[in-house]
Amino acid sequence: MAMSTTEYRVDVLAVGAHPDDMEIGCGGTLALLARWGHRVAILDLTAGERGTRGTPEERAQEAQKAARILGVDFRDCAGLPDGGLEDTASQREAVIPFIRKYRPRVILTLMSPDRHPDHAMCHHIVRAANYLAGLARVETGQPHYRAPHVYYFHPYVDVSTAAPTFILDVTATFDIKLEALRAYASQFYNPDYPGEETFISTPAFWQGIETRSRYWGGRVGVEHGEPFYALGPMGLAGIPGLG
Repeated sequence: MAMSTTEYRVDVLAVGAHPDDMEIGCGGTLALLARWGHRVAILDLTAGERGTRGTPEERAQEAQKAARILGVDFRDCAGLPDGGLEDTASQREAVIPFIRKYRPRVILTLMSPDRHPDHAMCHHIVRAANYLAGLARVETGQPHYRAPHVYYFHPYVDVSTAAPTFILDVTATFDIKLEALRAYASQFYNPDYPGEETFISTPAFWQGIETRSRYWGGRVGVEHGEPFYALGPMGLAGIPGLG
């Protein structure tokens, strides 16, 4: 099956367990990449259908609105079960077609361990699916393809004991990140939305988004930062600061 070098190709594919995972953890980064002219896609493994607040229909509309605000090019949902992500062959196989469809240069996805079991499972599913997507005998009717670079992030609680591999300065797009998060009117702090309060719908959680961003930015001398992890050394073409 032939594929042109540009068909469905993106520079970055961001994969999360639920709608809003990417906006919380790397929304500033996605907006910055879009501003720089990179093609970006988002893949939600689930529709967040078991969340305490918001219907699946509401969450789908919110996710598409947030994607438009960030400036990303595509958003898909793999249709896996919310609250039921498992690192199994069938769930990996559900993700492989999206990696082959978008053929990203870089994948951004969730780090493990994490307080939410779906987040931790997303890490393992995507890592395995990317490897398997590069095997020619894994049949999906698409050319095989493996993204050469995968970086990880925590959506809101940084439980990794190791320091981040790098922190991206997102000062220029932090306001866009907040605007995208406000698109999730059913999920985050919103006094006008009826429904039971959750961990992420409290004023404290909303305030914590900026606190966390300023903390990581302060670690590298900028106003706002988003941290990322790599599972191994990163190769550089020069010494940082010297080119």
